[in-house]
Formats: sequence, C-alpha cells, structure tokens
Amino acid sequence: MSPRLIQVAVVGGAFGVRGEVRITTYTADPTAIAEYRDLLREDGSPGLTVLSARPAKAGVVARVKDVATVEQADALRGLKLYVPRARLPAPDEDEYYLADLIGMAVETAAGEALGTVKAVENFGAGDLLEIQPAMGAAWWLPFTREAVPQVRLADGVIIAAPPAQTE
Repeated sequence: MSPRLIQVAVVGGAFGVRGEVRITTYTADPTAIAEYRDLLREDGSPGLTVLSARPAKAGVVARVKDVATVEQADALRGLKLYVPRARLPAPDEDEYYLADLIGMAVETAAGEALGTVKAVENFGAGDLLEIQPAMGAAWWLPFTREAVPQVRLADGVIIAAPPAQTE
C-alpha cells in the first residue's frame, strides 16, 4: 500500500525566461515547498525536485531540477504536487489537516451513526464536510464548532450536531 499523499501545490507555469516556474502553494509557509524538495505526482511517481524557491504572489517562484527553458517550465502548467502525509508537520492541538478527516465516521453525541466523511470542500463560505450515509444521498455539514463540536482523530470519529431538517 502506498503512503497517503497530500496535495501541497500546483504549478502555474513559467516565470521569466530562464526556466523558473510559478507554484501556487497550499502550505502555511509557501517556501516550505523547498524544504519538501522532492514533490510527487498524484500516482506517487516523481513530480519535480525544487532546487530553490522565493516568495511570490500566491506562492513561490522556483528553480526546479531538469527545467531550464520557458517551454519546459510552461509544459508543467497544471501539474499537481504532493508529499506523503507523514512528511507534514504535526498539527497543533484542536487543528486538523482536512485530508485527515476523509473516511472518518460521523455520529451524534448519542452514538447514532450518520455516515462517513466523503470529502471536504470550501465553496467560499467556509469548510463543508460531505457526509455519505450507509444508505441514501450524501449531504453537507458545515465544519463549524456548532455543527462539529468534537473531532476524535485518534478514534476516527467526528461528533456532529447537524442542523434540524425542515420538510
């Protein structure tokens, strides 16, 4: 079984005329991409190796191994970059990597099973958990303290207080 991969960046295309690439990062510190150095593709195969990076608008500008021309850099546009989950720093208490929530069981405080987390999305108004019940259609739960009072990551369980449904 391959290690779980977490997307940390996507290549935006060429920067300048010397083969540097623009990279949009999803890390708290955009320059952390250089610390990860060897970035992977979604299938776990080598993606690119960051030799150096400097901050830029919406991410970094990086020099990467085996890319020396604008054409080579532009050919990487849209490449999603990943690292194994184990390489990410441990989150602080009461913080979570959203990717860690996927697959967790969701239940009420009384122990009633509501389903499992299928995905975590943000459409602009905050994070939402897509909950897939054992039977029936998936539904959305706001990832707020009110709707999700407790996340027990070690137990693989999210305690939810879903809003009342109106008919």
